[in-house]
Amino acid sequence: MTALLEAIRRHAQVHAGSNGIAATPIPGLTTVRATAPSGLVHAISRPLACLVLQGSKHVTMGMQAFDFAAGDSLLITADVPTVSQITRASAMAPYLSLVLELDAGVIADLAAQMHAAGGADHAPVRVQPTDAEVADVALRLMHLLDRPASVPVLQAQLVREMHYWLLTGRHGTAIRRLGWPDGHAQRIARAVAVLRAEFMQPLPVERLAAAAGMSPSSFHQHFRSITSLSPLQFQKQLRLIEARRLMQAEGMGASGAAFAVGYESVPQFTREYGRLFGLPPVRDIKAARGRARTAA
Repeated sequence: MTALLEAIRRHAQVHAGSNGIAATPIPGLTTVRATAPSGLVHAISRPLACLVLQGSKHVTMGMQAFDFAAGDSLLITADVPTVSQITRASAMAPYLSLVLELDAGVIADLAAQMHAAGGADHAPVRVQPTDAEVADVALRLMHLLDRPASVPVLQAQLVREMHYWLLTGRHGTAIRRLGWPDGHAQRIARAVAVLRAEFMQPLPVERLAAAAGMSPSSFHQHFRSITSLSPLQFQKQLRLIEARRLMQAEGMGASGAAFAVGYESVPQFTREYGRLFGLPPVRDIKAARGRARTAA
């Protein structure tokens, strides 16, 4: 794990943006670096595997809470709302992690070749020690970045190998659900893709249900079962999270952000923002900027 830590440290130091995230030329693969504990970060996470190499983090999903640190992996196997916070990080020992978005197509193909049966493990968030095989292929992926010419030739097989080792791990059953071609997770994922692309627009539930190939009543039930939210709540959180980003990263005012993400009423936006983030927009952004100054 020491070699993987150093590879991620080098990449993150050079490429991380102001938010600590450093993209790589490999689609879906990023590194994360933080030099101080963070505030609460609200997100609707995509299915992913997050390998922590240094520092620690706390994540909640609904009533469940997870603490994980160096040597652990966080697995998220559905589009679910999470609240996360980096709890241990410093300039001398930054929080460092590697994140890979899970690919349902790769999972489906591997599961078919592995002749793996489905199971009833539906928990969308879980923490486990990082398997040695997963860490090994992660290191080889990071080494590709030092040889850019090798990335287009070798990235696909290494990403596929990482998915394979995740599938053979203790939570392979939950990951495998993402690859069932006509399973509920895949159907709901099609509706989630529409929501993510068009969350600023009114989206009748009938259209989302059609994207999932379900009746409206069945769609509503399965959507909540998989994501923990109703479609309307899911869309609302997407809007509020994007509005917060517009205010924090782009300096947009509260009313401008509200209209930009699809709200027609600023008072309604302010109420719902406060319920999700704990403070009304102006106070929340001031608090975030104060934390950033302190960390700097």
